[in-house]
Amino acid sequence: MADEQTLDTQNPDVQTAAEAAAGDDLVARVQALEEQLATAQDQSLRMAADLQNVRRRAEQDVEKAHKFALEKFANDLLPVVDSLERGLELSNPDDEAIKSVREGMELTLKLFGDTLKRHQLEAIDPHGAPFNAEHHQAMAMQESTSVEPNSVLKVFQKGYMLNGRLLRPAMVVVSKAPVEAPPSIDEQA
Repeated sequence: MADEQTLDTQNPDVQTAAEAAAGDDLVARVQALEEQLATAQDQSLRMAADLQNVRRRAEQDVEKAHKFALEKFANDLLPVVDSLERGLELSNPDDEAIKSVREGMELTLKLFGDTLKRHQLEAIDPHGAPFNAEHHQAMAMQESTSVEPNSVLKVFQKGYMLNGRLLRPAMVVVSKAPVEAPPSIDEQA
């Protein structure tokens, strides 16, 4: 042991080199641990953000499910409303023989309409309005001088929206500008 002490005291460069190597090793280890810590913190933040996104999506899905739960049921009821409306259109309001039946149909249709409104189901009846490809389905085009081109002339079937979402487009006839006839041979001469 005395020999070792003499060696250490006799050669100070060996001692400093060993201490420097140990210090460099500690610095490298600290850097590696700091990098691992930074990586772990980054992963933790990412996982927290992912969890928050999953929660938000789940809340939106639940909200949409509540909002549009009646969509299929409403689609099944719309033909009944259409049939009542067609029946009223085709029946003569002046015919005394069917007056009570017609009144019953009107009351039933009003009840249906009130029920649909209560459940945020809105009718789209665009008669006379400009054609809107997002809410209307053009079934035909018809020349007209009485209204602007691209206006709804006739509604075959009303459309419906449920909570702002299109459930069924309105089926319509759209106006177009009249085609000018080419000049006749007599006019050209």
